[in-house]
Amino acid sequence: MHPLPILSVLLSAPAPGPVPVRDPILIFGLAMLVFLTAPLVLQRYRLPGIVGIIVVGAAIGPNGAGLLERDETIVLLGEVGIVYLMFVAGLEINLSQFIAYRDRSVVFGVLSFVVPQAIGTVVGVAALDLSFGAASLFAAIFSSHTLLAYPIVSRLGIATVESVTATIGGTIVTDTLALLVLAVVVAAERGAIGPLFWLELTGKLAVFFAGVWLLVPRLGRWFFRTVEQESYFEFLFVMVVLFAAASLAAAAGVEGIVGAFLAGLALNRLVPESGPLMNRIEFVGNALFIPFFLLSVGMLVDVRVLTAGLETVTIAVAFLVLVTTTKYAAAWLTAERYGYTRDETMVMFGLSVGQAAAALAIVLIGFEVGLLDEAMVNAVVVMILVVSVFSPAVVDRYGRALVRAADRAAYDPATAPQRLMLAFPSRTDPSTNRQRLVDLGVAIREPEAAQPLYVATVARPDPDGPEPERNTDAEIAEIEASFAETEAYTAGAEVPIELETRIDDDVAAGIGRAALENRITTLIVGWDGSPSRWRTFGTVIDRLLERTSQQVLVARLSQPLNTTDEIVAVLPPGIDRNEGFYGTVRTLADLADGIGASLRGLAVDRRPDRYERLFELVDPDVPATVDGVDGWPGARDRLRAVGETDLAVLVSARRGATGWHPELETLPADLARTTAGNVIVVSPSGDGRGDDRQFFRFD
Repeated sequence: MHPLPILSVLLSAPAPGPVPVRDPILIFGLAMLVFLTAPLVLQRYRLPGIVGIIVVGAAIGPNGAGLLERDETIVLLGEVGIVYLMFVAGLEINLSQFIAYRDRSVVFGVLSFVVPQAIGTVVGVAALDLSFGAASLFAAIFSSHTLLAYPIVSRLGIATVESVTATIGGTIVTDTLALLVLAVVVAAERGAIGPLFWLELTGKLAVFFAGVWLLVPRLGRWFFRTVEQESYFEFLFVMVVLFAAASLAAAAGVEGIVGAFLAGLALNRLVPESGPLMNRIEFVGNALFIPFFLLSVGMLVDVRVLTAGLETVTIAVAFLVLVTTTKYAAAWLTAERYGYTRDETMVMFGLSVGQAAAALAIVLIGFEVGLLDEAMVNAVVVMILVVSVFSPAVVDRYGRALVRAADRAAYDPATAPQRLMLAFPSRTDPSTNRQRLVDLGVAIREPEAAQPLYVATVARPDPDGPEPERNTDAEIAEIEASFAETEAYTAGAEVPIELETRIDDDVAAGIGRAALENRITTLIVGWDGSPSRWRTFGTVIDRLLERTSQQVLVARLSQPLNTTDEIVAVLPPGIDRNEGFYGTVRTLADLADGIGASLRGLAVDRRPDRYERLFELVDPDVPATVDGVDGWPGARDRLRAVGETDLAVLVSARRGATGWHPELETLPADLARTTAGNVIVVSPSGDGRGDDRQFFRFD
């Protein structure tokens, strides 16, 4: 047996006690039981559920009851879990916000590394009598951090809060710098430091970061545009990208978690936050991989190391004091610079104080090269035990406070709930087109409204055929059967759906009545893009626009929405004075946020300043620019440059309403004919509510 208690655990050596379970099926079953019961039990006492998995892992692991060994399988699944967790963190970040406020991530990441590294090195040399190299590794252990409490952030829905985004982005900066310290110190100890070392390290990292950031989005767009297969192929593709990036990161000289996070950022715009694919990714992670990581961390804990000697206890106390004070100092300094609240500061602190993967890697490699001793290794395990309970508890408490504050700020009793309806005039619409319309509805749907997605179809009776009632019943049965895929698709996104089939000689009238009776605020209808002899879209859609006052989105979707880079919206002269325009601006912002695209407005009246303030005020906050164009010829010239990865939006008021122009009768068909990308025509609502300014944030 290895002489060090903790190293014997890490190397999966059996501990004294009952013979551990070896049947793989029973091992997996016990793990599932832990994942099910531990969080439920702790939640009854208002404690974070993930702490329960860590505690039970310690209780049944090799240093507890000995029911399970931390063997190669547990280690493997644990490593997969931390890589998966960082990947999900990259996917869930609001990438537009992350890019817009990247300085916050860099500042926090640098502070979260520099403050602990500087203070820890001084303490290591002055108080613990370590060499400079050993003291640098001592400090690097807690200058890094692991997002142990990220599942709580995800569950509370605050992953897109600016301060949380800065913390998650800063994690990569912090861990990369800490692991670079490890690489440099170990190379110096082995006498390998030189120009060639720096050139090789810098070159590998540059090639890796550039390769993932540039190639993965292009590969993803190609895959999602060309592969129209079962949804599990999309999931498998994402998994291939994840583990390939993690492996390449290790080859480049950094930890796989860095590659996983970068892969998540690279795929961020291609995986809609509310879509079926994201739901599947989160489900697999939260139910399987991430709990295995927490279980693996718990099985490392050995409370007996506290009796290993006074030196272990002293170093463990030093670790705990330094990690809490320096990580809080970094969070406080960042919060002071950017004006974050106390709750936001504490969430940043709670996330960054967690320790596990990087700390273990640094201390074990430091022990192997002879810079760190047995007491240091054991002290790290004590630190992990304490912060694995402390970190989730802090994030849970102050994260809930953030949610309560957001709820109070967002509440407006005058705001009517958003209700979306997809209108499928024909049961013969291709299933792919219906799914893309569902994706559009999910992208602009406001989850806080807690409303289902309505789907309306109209069956037209055939009075000239034999037995008209029976024929109508048969058509309804075919309609309902044809939309079984649509219902299954929305279930994959965990979006409730209400299917409604109407019988009416006039399809437009049937859809209009369904919208009125269900108090619909936004209608979405598909369009094949073909020109019409009767006005703009064709008899049914044009008559639907005449018969309704709700906001209507007429969509020609030839490409998957998640491959969109930019939304280009044409803003006709005077449209800002249309009574429903404010709601349309909110819809455009929701769409840009839902599919992860930037937003560019084209002001036909060449006065972009009218619209820039509106896009700045709208919530959600999305990157938006407005350019002035020289009349309708200028707008057409700009629209000719729209590619297949762009989404062209025409804001078109109804005939005779403020902002309407005759050019809008022919422009949709012309655009649909000349571009391979997606086209949406938005007709603002006209229900007499005036200017709906509740959609905006006024400071």
